[in-house]
Amino acid sequence: MLYATQSQTNLTVVLQYQGLTELVLFSVLSTAPSCVFLFINGTMLFILTSKPVFRETSRYILLYNLLFADTVLLAQSQLLYLLAACRIRLMYPVCGVLTMLASLTTVISPLMLVVMSLERYVAVCYPLRHASIITVTKTRVAIIIVWACSSLYVLFCVLLMLRFPFEDLPTLQMTDFCGKESMLLDPMSDLYDKALTCFVFVSAGVAVSFSYVAVTVAARSASTNKASARKARNTLLLHVVQLGLSLSSTIHNPLLIAIAKVVDRKILVHIQRIMFVGIIILPRCMSALIYGIRDQNIRPVLMSNLCCQWKCLFPLVSVKSCHFLNKSNIIK
Repeated sequence: MLYATQSQTNLTVVLQYQGLTELVLFSVLSTAPSCVFLFINGTMLFILTSKPVFRETSRYILLYNLLFADTVLLAQSQLLYLLAACRIRLMYPVCGVLTMLASLTTVISPLMLVVMSLERYVAVCYPLRHASIITVTKTRVAIIIVWACSSLYVLFCVLLMLRFPFEDLPTLQMTDFCGKESMLLDPMSDLYDKALTCFVFVSAGVAVSFSYVAVTVAARSASTNKASARKARNTLLLHVVQLGLSLSSTIHNPLLIAIAKVVDRKILVHIQRIMFVGIIILPRCMSALIYGIRDQNIRPVLMSNLCCQWKCLFPLVSVKSCHFLNKSNIIK
């Protein structure tokens, strides 16, 4: 309860301290990159469902699910921030649905990174058996298990949330801004949330690190494709960074509370702005950057789609680059 109250009070102070001009300016500065990455993620999701080669390849099926979870979480985070910035307070049931959706996708992301890392591990360490081990059917079963485990986590959160006597409240209208800390009012709920979050990210970190070490060792073997192993190792290293950024988003409020004890309010406002973009928004765009730029199959299709969509929005822009991309080696 103390943790939830401190977090709510801290967020309230930060938002109330901002002037109208500053508030509008930062809302635009935070919304603009969110919209850009939502647009890129949406384009990536469309691409991954538009061609059979993506729909029938395990790594791209996994990527689709990871992108979908990150996109939903990015949109939900931006929505809650704008609601708080506009001083809009929701009803408890509405806030509960939004926060549980965020909890679902927060758990899905690290678990999906684990599955993707293990897939790269099998591809490098067991290349001859990769096709038989990593099949589309097994991939879909793994995805179902990830979603089921995440849903079970959310179900327990809901059950613990119901322990709080909401019927004793004079109204279901929230007095503070919507957030997980505003809903997990029971001390047991807060403890459960912290323990499970720690377990998920520690387990994911161990699995991704194991895959990275195994691929690094395999890369030194004479029988391993050096270029493939090096690329897989770099991808796994980026997954470690991605997992670290995702973990940092879970300590956003506790870190903000700790900083608030040593700095004045005006500095806290600017720190909170930077943390929101760097800790909340940035981790949700890493998948698009990792695969959209590095993957040789996705990159030409993504650039072609983005260029053509830009051309539709701004007809006067030069179309030479679009024409070049359309003539490049794009998957049919």
